[in-house]
Amino acid sequence: MTDSVYQDYPPALNPAQKEFLVKTVKDWATQNGLQVRPAPAFVSKESDPHGVLATNAPVTLFPSPFPRTCFEEAKALQTVYNKLYAAITCNEGWIGKIMEDLIDVDDFVSNLWKVHLAVQKEGYAQTLSLGLFRSDYMAHTPSDSATPELKQVEFNTISSSFGGLSSRVASLHSELLDSPPGHPIAYPPHSLLRPGAIPENTAVEVLSAGLARAHAAYGASKSQPQLPICILFVVQEGERNIFDQLALSRQLTKVHKIPTFRILSSEILNHTTIPDSNPSRPLIYTPPHASTTQFEVTTVYLRAFYAPTDYKSSREWEARTHLERSAAIKCPSVLNQLSGSKIVQQVLATPTGPDHLKSFLSDTNTDDSTISRLRATFAPQYDLSSTGKGRDLALNPSTAENHVLKPQREGGGNNIYKSAIPDFLNSIPENEWKRWILMELIHPPKAAKNVALRSDGEVLSGGVIGELGIYGTILWDQKDGKVHHNEQGGWLMRTKAEGVNEGGVATGFSSLDSVVLF
Repeated sequence: MTDSVYQDYPPALNPAQKEFLVKTVKDWATQNGLQVRPAPAFVSKESDPHGVLATNAPVTLFPSPFPRTCFEEAKALQTVYNKLYAAITCNEGWIGKIMEDLIDVDDFVSNLWKVHLAVQKEGYAQTLSLGLFRSDYMAHTPSDSATPELKQVEFNTISSSFGGLSSRVASLHSELLDSPPGHPIAYPPHSLLRPGAIPENTAVEVLSAGLARAHAAYGASKSQPQLPICILFVVQEGERNIFDQLALSRQLTKVHKIPTFRILSSEILNHTTIPDSNPSRPLIYTPPHASTTQFEVTTVYLRAFYAPTDYKSSREWEARTHLERSAAIKCPSVLNQLSGSKIVQQVLATPTGPDHLKSFLSDTNTDDSTISRLRATFAPQYDLSSTGKGRDLALNPSTAENHVLKPQREGGGNNIYKSAIPDFLNSIPENEWKRWILMELIHPPKAAKNVALRSDGEVLSGGVIGELGIYGTILWDQKDGKVHHNEQGGWLMRTKAEGVNEGGVATGFSSLDSVVLF
């Protein structure tokens, strides 16, 4: 692929056009909930002691070009990826063997595994499991003349965020393209910027429908007398990305007519109980603002508990075990969270040894051609637990330049890149190297550019790197692997400045974006 698509994109803005576009985006974001709580570095707690302020989410002024073939392939493969990770989660023995090396050196993985073992010993009260997944990709273009290839960055099984806000960005950019109809005035003329150029983004509808399917599958209250039923969002303290989550809960409440509550991960044990006298182990929630009314929780949706920092003491681990042993359907379960570990991605991508993809998908009516397409999305990845190619590539400064070192973590800010890899590995005990996965870097188009409006109002222009996420939902029975619901829908585009390694929006590295396909 040549860089010709990107050479004159986005079109240049004169000062008046830039001012108009920035003001329009700010106002639209406020009017439509495309917002985040401000970072403490932007607005101090002293200036906002009651936490009432919000600001626009970091967002690009223009949608970014993205290869249509890669976009359509990512969408087409999502339900297959959903089935793959459901099948992996059902194979507790396989996950346990994969985790063996990590349990001794990674306290977080070890404690998650202990939660599973504790509940397994008692017996799981709920066999249904819900996944709200997001598969993240880049368009890999190793040379200017190469045809872009779809390569997976990672697969997210817990707290797959930004479905709510990504839909808003697609709407924002679509309105800027389409208003007034046929004669857009927000953007200077460009062949890519035509009405209807941005694909539909159904992330809010699909993700909330997945939660609603789990809610319905739970059935009637298991309490005597029966209680009203609800969905419970478990969230972090001081959550800045609250409006993303509220987009889903509002859809559940308004469209699906399901009561939905938010609870801090630190307050689970204060406001939920599992009656000892009920062998079904229903999870009972008592809203602190309505203490005379109890609800039975059908589905627990975790937007917390994905990082070690969410477990400040043994009480948080007790709370996670408490949820896991209840009859509520978990999104995700502990086993499903572990299936999203980077080591699983690395094992799946290993070209030698057992064909894990074929093994896991053999009972899902997935043909060999589709499995080959799935395998083609993997970037080369290496284990560092023993001597071999992975260690050689990581410790050699010249080859390390084309790699990234990833730990078993979700969220941004954890990776080690390029020339920093050899020194980092030599700074930690060798027995801890197995906590890390070495992955070959994906090379997106070099000539891509955009303009970003940051949450603090700063406007930045320059080279960018885009990352596409595709959402999917799946509901399955952990006991027999039967899939009750499997759907793809909605997408996320995140764009970061060229030269910035990490890619998290919530961590301040990226801006929310949308796509125009070419």
